[in-house]
Parts: sequence; C-alpha cells; structure tokens
Amino acid sequence: MRKIRIGFSVGGALAAAVAVVALTGVTAHGQNRASASTGQGNGPMVRSEATPQAGSVTVPQSSQDQGEGRAHTNYVLLNAKADGSSMLAGPLVDGNPAISLLETPRSLGCLYLGSPKYVGCAPNGFSDLGGPSPTGSLATSAIAIVDAFDNPNAANDLKIFTTQFHLTPAAFTKIYANGNGDCGVPPFDAGWSLEEDLDIEWAHVFSPKAHIILVEACSNSYTDLFYAEQVAFSYLVTHYPAGGEVSNSWQGGEPGGCCGGQDGNDLLFTDHIYNAGQGYVPNVLALASSGDGGIISGQAGYPSANPWVLTAGGTTINRDASTHAFVSESCWGGAGGGISSNETWHDFFGLGGFTGGHTGPWADYQYPIFGPTNRATPDMSFDADPASGVPVYSGVNGGWWQVGGTSLASPALASILNRADNFMGTVHINGINGSAYFNTAEHDLVYSELQAKAAYKANFYDVTTGSNGTSATTGWDYCTGVGSPRGVLGK
Repeated sequence: MRKIRIGFSVGGALAAAVAVVALTGVTAHGQNRASASTGQGNGPMVRSEATPQAGSVTVPQSSQDQGEGRAHTNYVLLNAKADGSSMLAGPLVDGNPAISLLETPRSLGCLYLGSPKYVGCAPNGFSDLGGPSPTGSLATSAIAIVDAFDNPNAANDLKIFTTQFHLTPAAFTKIYANGNGDCGVPPFDAGWSLEEDLDIEWAHVFSPKAHIILVEACSNSYTDLFYAEQVAFSYLVTHYPAGGEVSNSWQGGEPGGCCGGQDGNDLLFTDHIYNAGQGYVPNVLALASSGDGGIISGQAGYPSANPWVLTAGGTTINRDASTHAFVSESCWGGAGGGISSNETWHDFFGLGGFTGGHTGPWADYQYPIFGPTNRATPDMSFDADPASGVPVYSGVNGGWWQVGGTSLASPALASILNRADNFMGTVHINGINGSAYFNTAEHDLVYSELQAKAAYKANFYDVTTGSNGTSATTGWDYCTGVGSPRGVLGK
C-alpha cells in the first residue's frame, strides 16, 4: 500500500509551565460492563462469554464512566480480603490466601524480556528483589506519562517503589500542563494519583535508564488531556534527542464531533506535528490502554481507537499452583477491544477536508487482516489481570496496592519499546531524496511479524485462550492484538 507524502507547515512547540485518601469504588465479582458487537466492515466478531474475574475486585470511581468529553482511568484493585471489606493490599499480600500471587519487576522482567532469566520466572512477593538490567536503554530518551490532576507525592512514591525492589533509581520530572490557563497547580484526586503512581513506577521497570516525565493535566476533560498530550510531545521533542514514548492509560468514548473533532485530535498523538521544524527527529510514539470493560459495543474508545496510537490490551498470567512457575498467558476477561465507529477507511489523505486520522494507505497495518475498513483494537498486550497484578506504592492512598487493568499494560509496553531502542515515530524520511511521508512504522513492524513464522514465535507469545467477550485466537484478536512481547526484537 502507498504512503502519503507530508505536505503541510507546522507551527512552533508549545510553551508549557514547567493523609490517607479513600478511593470510592464498587466491588465487582465476575465480568463487567461490556458486550460483544458486530463489526462494521471488519467482519462479525465471534461472541463468547467473557472469562470470569478471579477474586474480589474493586473498580475505583476514577475508572468508571465519566460522561461525554471526559476520560477515566483503566485500573482495578484486587482486594486484600475476599469479602471486599478492605482494599488496602500492603505487606499482607505475602502469604495471604485471599490474594493471588503478586507479580514483580523481577518475575515480569523474566517473562517478557528474559532479564533476569531464570527457570519458571516464578515471583516471590515483596521479597522478590531486583529487575531487568539497565542494558540497552538510553539516558537521552524519555517516557512521558499523561494523566489528569495532581499527585503531590509522585516523586517520593517512585523512590519508595524502586528502593523496595532494589531497582535502579529513576530520573524523574513532573510538569503541570497548565499553559492553557485552566489551572495553576492541577487539583488533587486520589484515584488519579494511584493511576499516576502505577504509570511512573512501571514505565521505569523495563527501561530503567530512560527518564520518566509525568505530565499532569488540569482535569480529566478531553480539552485538558489533549492539551497535556501536546505538552508531553513537545517536551520530549525539545529535550530528548534519542526520542521516546508517550503513554496514555486513560480512555473515554470516541469524541466524534465532540471536543474539537476526532479527526483533528488524532494528529495530536503523532510526532510529525511537533518535530517538523527539525527534520522530523527525534521520533516519539504514543501508546494507550484499550480499556477494562471487555469488548466495547459499537466503538473502540479513545485515544485507543486512534490509528497512530499503539493500543495495549490485557492478559492473565497463569502459574502452577505449587511451584508458581509460568504456565501460560490467556486473554483477561476485562481487557478492552473493539472496532472504531469513527476511524473509517479513506483512500485519499486530505479528501473532503479530512485532517489526518482514519485508516488508509498511510495507516494500513491491519489491511492484511481486515482489508480497507475501520480501525480495530488492540495492537499488543501485557499482564492486566489484578489476580496476576503488580505492586504499586501510593503514599496519598495509604501504601501498597495490588493493581491490574490495561493502565498497567500501556506504560509497561512503552518501557519495553524504549528498551528496544528502535524509536519509531510516525514519519518516514526517504533516504534518496529526503522527502518525508506519514508512516505508522512501529505498527508496521509489529504487524508484519504475524506473517513471519520463525520471528513471530520468537518475538511474541500468541495468546489463544480466554475471552473478553470475543475469544482469543491464533494470530491477531480483539483481546490481545498481535500478542504479548518476548524480548525486544521486533518491537
């Protein structure tokens, strides 16, 4: 398929101004608020019952629907007590029969990277110390985290997390995305604070030399979050010559005509509108969570539906009950996915006032699967089941929590991509004549491996069991996309 040449001028970078709190939530047993739908030109989804959720899970208020034009977080909490009477995980995770085994930086580094590598990749709770080696990551790159509201303890929480698990200390910066005048210091929110702790702590794990940049929007409105996205991209393009990633663990409905229009906002998640003035370098890639409600009826959520964004689905890690050795990954019943209602196929870039979103010859990585039709999600996957969840330290919320959700998958995959050191953005430079073209380079690389028998099996785990409202299957599916990473090759 042909690529579309870049032919527009781009303006300059944005100017950006550089107690225990209860989380109000609902306790959920079993599967959630989503239902399967019929594809819009992508072919019918095969309906199935979602895999039931193990244990007692709380969906915090911040992860519940916030209404049109507002985003929610994508994490859920495994309760410390089976009856849901306490959500605080704390050190009680070790040896508490009400809690499934806690995954750690060491166990997930072993599973997804082979660093450290040991038989079974079996975790051992809070006494499981160490994590992936810093080899292969770049101190001149960064992972930016875009979230809403302020977490006043973010830097200290990250320090406690790295100290607890004997990880490399993190280089960390926090930025208020307040240049749009919507706030001075963003207001505090307990639920989003835990989200921010999850994001910065696990973005650090797999690429520990990369700088972590937390960009806090004034609110969870699309207006403020889209502005914060611009701040994040501009900051990385200006300050990190190796490039990086921007992780978005939040999601809401597809904006369509809301909030400036989905077409126009799609380009805010691409690097070519920020780095044009310096030869389209460095490269920056956006990622987003697919959601925690299973298959989304009639859409794919936003920004995960954006065809320029690499969307993170979710898995369950299944372990031997006695040895805790890795057995398999399956589709997590809560993992989001779906078919976009707005990101349809266009043959001509710019036709009819089209401003840069949608699928088409410039974003055709799913063409071999679906042909010329709507964007489908997700693209890749990572552990997201709270029953195989991870520790997160959040001081304003009382300490340690066992957390799952695709909010984990987005920053973790961003960290793995950073470690891979390819730094693919959304522009291809023609080496012969120097012309620039729109190009979904990272997606193209990942999806191309579906056709490569040896490389696919070496570089990805093909999740074929479990259901989020549609069954996981061989190759690409609506729960895990291409699959889960194994190592950094092909990422």
